[in-house]
Amino acid sequence: MALAAATWGLDGLLRKPLANDLDAGTVVLWEHVIALLVLAPVIPRALRAFARAGLRAQVAVVLVGVGASAVATALFTESFKLAIASNDFVTPLVLQKLQPLFAIALAVVILRERLRLPYAIFALPALAGAWLLTFADPFHVTVAALQPALYAVGAAALWGAGTVLGRLLATTIEPRDITTLRFVFGFLGAIVVVQVTGAQVAPGWHNAVGLILLALIPGLFALELYYWALARTAAARATLAELAFPVTAALVGVVVQHTHLDGSQWIGMAVIVGAVLALSWFEHRPRPCVEESEAELAAAGRT
Repeated sequence: MALAAATWGLDGLLRKPLANDLDAGTVVLWEHVIALLVLAPVIPRALRAFARAGLRAQVAVVLVGVGASAVATALFTESFKLAIASNDFVTPLVLQKLQPLFAIALAVVILRERLRLPYAIFALPALAGAWLLTFADPFHVTVAALQPALYAVGAAALWGAGTVLGRLLATTIEPRDITTLRFVFGFLGAIVVVQVTGAQVAPGWHNAVGLILLALIPGLFALELYYWALARTAAARATLAELAFPVTAALVGVVVQHTHLDGSQWIGMAVIVGAVLALSWFEHRPRPCVEESEAELAAAGRT
């Protein structure tokens, strides 16, 4: 579990040079192309599962693929492209820890789940931490700092929506088929992103290795490892193990990519991680009525 989370933390190391050289739409398109080449043998089975599903599930699959896969990844890549100006490659990654907040809020709207009061107790500090992390001077907001953060938060919101829709699909379509369908419809969504943004289609052979590594390591490999570990790990331990993601992202950003974070930004990072960890711990604590854990909910969204 920790290895999978740490692998996601390496995403920035692979995405930065690609974002510096290619349009976000180009990167996303080829991430999906490469993943589909690997998944090619199981695509027919996944499409049959899609055909058997009801209309509600089919709409959810399309939204997961187009929104949570293509558009969210494009927003995330664009946040990296914009972050080059400030040389801050930590913030876009750590802001993804806000995903559980969006997932729980959207579950209230989409799945009609009850929102408990403690959610606000944990959500408000996490949002405050996001503000501190995003702006080196919290009382002086600049467009240059705000824009990449908005793209990153937009990606987190869409991935949170994918979590909720994935949970909706979990009762009708097998996880492996959901993963495959996500890339199938994500590929179609990526084509639209390329057309709308005017991004180039050909990435150039010099970017081939980087795209393959990005698609397979923090992409398919990390997802498969995460699902395998999740089935064998207690929810509370899974939450702790997932802290390897922001820790790895911070280490890569500061040590390898030479990102400089001010003291308030380090405090913001700690507040985000602490608030989300506390929220997860609260969600996982034993109750008289057994509820689905956040870790399981997150797994559904990443499929």
